[in-house]
Amino acid sequence: MNTDLLRSAMMLGLAIGSVARVSDGAGFRMTRQQVIDRMKPFDGRHVRGVDTSTLRGKVMCGYQGWFAAEGDGSDRGWTHYCVRGGRFEPGACTIDLWPDMSEMDPDEKYQTSFRHADGRAASVFSPCNPKTVMRHFLWMKEHDIDGVFLQRFGASLRDAKVLNHRNVVTDNVRVAANATGRAWAIMYDLSGLKKGEIRKLVIEDWKNLVSRMAVGRDRSYLRHNRGLVVAVWGVGFDGGREYTLDECAELVKFLKEDKVYGGNTVMLGVPTGWRTLSRDALDDKRLHDIIRAADVVSPWTVGRYRDPAGARRHAEKTVRPDIEWCAKEGKDYMPVVFPGFSWHNLRRSQGLDKKLGEIPRRGGEFLWSQAVADVRAGARMVYVAMFDEVDEGTAIFKCTNDPPVGESRFLTYDGLPADHYMRLAGLVGRMLQGKLPVLDKMPERKR
Repeated sequence: MNTDLLRSAMMLGLAIGSVARVSDGAGFRMTRQQVIDRMKPFDGRHVRGVDTSTLRGKVMCGYQGWFAAEGDGSDRGWTHYCVRGGRFEPGACTIDLWPDMSEMDPDEKYQTSFRHADGRAASVFSPCNPKTVMRHFLWMKEHDIDGVFLQRFGASLRDAKVLNHRNVVTDNVRVAANATGRAWAIMYDLSGLKKGEIRKLVIEDWKNLVSRMAVGRDRSYLRHNRGLVVAVWGVGFDGGREYTLDECAELVKFLKEDKVYGGNTVMLGVPTGWRTLSRDALDDKRLHDIIRAADVVSPWTVGRYRDPAGARRHAEKTVRPDIEWCAKEGKDYMPVVFPGFSWHNLRRSQGLDKKLGEIPRRGGEFLWSQAVADVRAGARMVYVAMFDEVDEGTAIFKCTNDPPVGESRFLTYDGLPADHYMRLAGLVGRMLQGKLPVLDKMPERKR
């Protein structure tokens, strides 16, 4: 990446100061209300780029932004690099891909005790560092990725330190999106919420994002059908979640109808079996009522098939009738595609044995086959899961072919260029926009 481009983007966008970064060793001492009180609007410059008025024709990536590193100022240790409160060292980690740090500046590298094959110390990144998030968004711009759904986990809104971490990352994302002409939108993940917490935490948080951070005035924030896009993931899944469908219905009604904070376009992340109320979905017709009250349906398909043939069957037997149902009800449909899947080290930390590279990437053919099948089934927008998810091996950003060696094992991109999967994601967007033919064969890379 051109260093001058990164420097220019930083100068254009960086007007931070709304959230706290604690210095090493100082410890985090703010109350939750103090963290909330520091939320304020974006006041940097906006660069025109993608059309942020619609989801149609867009390829959007999930941006977890949940990592933290020792020394990044978050006071959260090695969050999501290892088990909570644990050590991040050979034999004790929860990631299956190692981020490519070759382009990072020294102030973006957080040193670990892992070692590469040649003995070099291995480093990782933190999205608490605004320069790194800017770099990620410049990668998106370079590869024609339209933007991200920034994951905002409901359970992370309880604690002052964790909420501050999320707010730091949110600041970094909105600065980078504005500076690079990308789109962004909030995606609330309801996983881990207890009964009653949707109203207490999620609804309260959206009010703060609107009134304190003024996301409605952010020109890079994604709109669709004239409303701000608010994605809510985790509605209708079977499996003992404590929050209820009634609470989900209340959230959708609030986001749609509240006189001050409503008028939004609501996208729901739902189970694969949402339409038939089977498989991973609750067998409860109220789920359909909630979906009818929303605007965009996005079924979660990560791990639901394992190869290109399975992806094609899924598109024909599930995606096509899903889209027909949505068309009849006046809803948009955003399928999820993913490059592969692996959670060997994550499960190992829990005492379980899972194969490294459980769902193979096949050099990108798996990701490409899903997108082609979904477009042929009628999809006009695509959600790529995920941009930065190295925990479950679904990341598409730059990961190294030279990971650390030793007691922990890691996947690679099989010798492919580090930007291979970002390039594919951008080509999916071109295909959605009619700028690239819908072909079974994955486009060859021009030399």
